[in-house]
Amino acid sequence: MSFDECDEETLTFVFEYVHTDLSQYLEKHGGGLHPRNVKLLLFQLLRGLSFCHRRRILHRDIKPQNLLISEIGELKIADFGLARAKSVPSHTYSHEVVTLWYRPPDVLLGSTDYSTSLDMWGVGCIFTEMLTGLPAFPGVRDIQDQLDKIFKVVGTPTEDTWVGVSHLPNYKPHRLTPHRCRRLAAAFPRLADVPHAESLASQFLQIQPNKRLSSECALRHCYFSDLPSQIYDLDADQSIFCVGDVRLAPEPRNYPTSVIQAAREIRKLV
Repeated sequence: MSFDECDEETLTFVFEYVHTDLSQYLEKHGGGLHPRNVKLLLFQLLRGLSFCHRRRILHRDIKPQNLLISEIGELKIADFGLARAKSVPSHTYSHEVVTLWYRPPDVLLGSTDYSTSLDMWGVGCIFTEMLTGLPAFPGVRDIQDQLDKIFKVVGTPTEDTWVGVSHLPNYKPHRLTPHRCRRLAAAFPRLADVPHAESLASQFLQIQPNKRLSSECALRHCYFSDLPSQIYDLDADQSIFCVGDVRLAPEPRNYPTSVIQAAREIRKLV
C-alpha cells in the first residue's frame, strides 16, 4: 500500500492489483483443487501468518475471501480490518470475530481469551476446503448450528475432554447433541488421498485452542517435505515462485457438473 495523494480533505490509497481471491478460485475450480496447488497455497498462507504472529499480530478474519491470489499463484493475506496487535495473548477481545464458518469452537462458545490459535482454526477449515471443494463446517442458521456441524466431526466437548469448557458463556449442554470424535478422513475423505494431509489438518482442527499447531511449526510439518528446501531461506518479501520449479499445476477438470454446482450453491451462503 502507498499514499498517492494526501491533503487536508482527501486521502487516496493505492493498492496492488491482484487477479482474484481464494473464494473465487475455488468457485472456478469446483470439486477441489489440485493437491500440489493446495500445498503451495497453504504454505504461503502459513508463511504470511507466521510473519504476522511473530510480530504479535492476529488477523482474526481468516477466510477465502480475504486471501488474494495473483495470476502466477502468489497468495496474499488481505483485509486486516479486524486485526489486533501488541496483545497476544489477550483477555479483552470480542468473541464476535471471524466469519461463522471459519470461527473456532472456543470463540463460538463465547471465549474472549484467545491468541494465535484463533487464526489457525481458520487455516484448518481452509485447508480441507481447498482439498474437497466444500466448506468444512457450513452452518446455515446460527451459532448452535455451527457448533453442531463442528462437534459432529471433532466430538461434543465435556469437562472430561476439555477442562474448563463448562465455564464458557455459550456452553449449554442441554442444547448440544452428543457426538463422538471421528477421524477427519471419515468426514473429509480426500484427506486420506494426500500423504500427511490428515495429520496436518487434525493438528489445526483441535477443539482446544492450546493444542492447535502454530503457523511456524506447521511450516515444518512433513506434509511439506517434498517442497524445495530453498523456500525456507527466502526473505520475507520474496515469492516462493522464484525458487526452481515451484509453480501451480493445471487444475483438474473431471469433476461432475452436479458436484461443482453443489459447491457453488453452498459457498453462496457465506
